[in-house]
Amino acid sequence: MELDERKLKILQAIIKTYLETGEPVGSRTISKMPDLNLSSATIRNEMADLEEMGYIIQPHTSAGRIPSDAGYRLYVDQMMAEKALEREPEENAERKEEHDALLAKVDRLENLLQQVAKVLAYNTNYATMVTAPNYQNTKVKFIQLSQVDEGQLLAVIVVEGNVIKNKMIQVEEPLANDELLKFNVLLNTFLTGLSLQEINLELIQTMKQQAGVHADLLEYIFEGVMDAVRSAQELEVYTSGANNILKYPELGDASKAGELLEVLEEKKALNQLIESTSGEDADNQYGIQVYIGDETPIKTMNDCSLVTATYELEEGVRGKIGIIGPKRMDYDKVVTTLKNLTDELDTIFKNKT
Repeated sequence: MELDERKLKILQAIIKTYLETGEPVGSRTISKMPDLNLSSATIRNEMADLEEMGYIIQPHTSAGRIPSDAGYRLYVDQMMAEKALEREPEENAERKEEHDALLAKVDRLENLLQQVAKVLAYNTNYATMVTAPNYQNTKVKFIQLSQVDEGQLLAVIVVEGNVIKNKMIQVEEPLANDELLKFNVLLNTFLTGLSLQEINLELIQTMKQQAGVHADLLEYIFEGVMDAVRSAQELEVYTSGANNILKYPELGDASKAGELLEVLEEKKALNQLIESTSGEDADNQYGIQVYIGDETPIKTMNDCSLVTATYELEEGVRGKIGIIGPKRMDYDKVVTTLKNLTDELDTIFKNKT
């Protein structure tokens, strides 16, 4: 049995109608579409063939049909192929306004990525997640120590990508201003431009010699700084719109919704999700991948679809953007939104370098 042009048109009509309504689609509905010009009997026969081929299924005892994962996959693959041939439209005034709003008052990478997650959730009505760039061998850019009170120092550490980490360090006695200045000069002189892998025992010993009577304190401060650098290398995930999934009846079941919300709220589960998709590179420049139903890496997301895109902060430093929704999500809108967003982020990062 072949998927000829007529079957393909009927399948596309079923999928597009179901994406819009969320209700099983019957032959009567399809027969009313003027571009098909087919009788209900003919459509019923073709729908029976499509069901046998595995592209549509009949939920419960309903007379209508809904797309199967295989049907969605065929639809998405065709859509992606068509988009690859499309000429990208020039940026219009409305998009420029959205771009400016995205940039407004954003001066740190973390704030920008949090804003991206919120804007995506608002614009798509799905759940979203954005990961911070995955740095390998993160290098220190700047360290600043300041006295908070008699027993505490605040270490502000800036690493590549202008990621800022703060670390409170307990001290037994306050440092004089000249001593604090000496520590700041020492730390920046020896550590700026180095990654954790490049900081060795010989370097630490040299720093302790320079610190003189404060060698023990330097070692303690040094450990606090290194902890902050290590935390900067951990995968950070920003999420938004988790409650959006409750708007879709097929995901609104209490147990299903609970499991999905847990995935979106647990950092460990999100890390697993990101790591499961990070090794796969799409054939397009945006790194867009679409996972449907059972293709999603986490079992509790088998009733969902996940669309991911890759953005690049600088060469070799990349992060992921993900949109999670029902299998009947508006794939066209989601893919277009992600393509536009990765373009905008590319522009932002180029302007900041």
